[in-house]
Amino acid sequence: MAMSISSLTSSFSSLSFSSQVSQKPYSISLAPSSKSLRLSQFSTNKPQSLTVLATVAAEPLTGDLETTNIEKYVKSRLPGGFAAQTLIGTGRRKCAIARVVIQEGTGKFIINYRDAQEYLQGNPLWLQYIKVPLATLGYETSYDVFVKAHGGGLSGQAQAISLGIARALLKVSEDHRKPLRKEGLLTRDARRVERKKAGLHKARKAPQFSKR
Repeated sequence: MAMSISSLTSSFSSLSFSSQVSQKPYSISLAPSSKSLRLSQFSTNKPQSLTVLATVAAEPLTGDLETTNIEKYVKSRLPGGFAAQTLIGTGRRKCAIARVVIQEGTGKFIINYRDAQEYLQGNPLWLQYIKVPLATLGYETSYDVFVKAHGGGLSGQAQAISLGIARALLKVSEDHRKPLRKEGLLTRDARRVERKKAGLHKARKAPQFSKR
């Protein structure tokens, strides 16, 4: 029995275990010019060694490209910028300020180098605000409108754009004053949010009163 144990011990001591694992079993290469994904095993003797060729095509940023194209279009239509134009009007509402330039065209509305439908989030009321001055005079498809607006929210900016368009139309012809005035489109809306007062939650909302 002792002999068998010693023989087993000597046989086990003669065995050697080796683990051959490559330190870099996988290699990944990115090539932006190709659109294929290939997985190939070059050696059958070393199954751990794999080569992965993965390529990711960079998708164009359509939103940025569209904005860039519109910006180039506006600059081509307005040489010298907004300040160099003659048919320009400034509108204000709450904290919003809009500088508006109108030119003969087909009825395009571009606000801050974006389409008005996109900029005003498709809101029908805000879109109606900016179209009322031209619709009042029957110029829906006669003028293109270019706007730079900042401050306030989209509702205030839309109403400021309406006032700016109406003021710009006065520079086209003084005869436009009467119909625009009749619709109230030349009146600056001076309403603003009332300021908060000390000791109150808002302008007039007081804390809850407890008698006991």
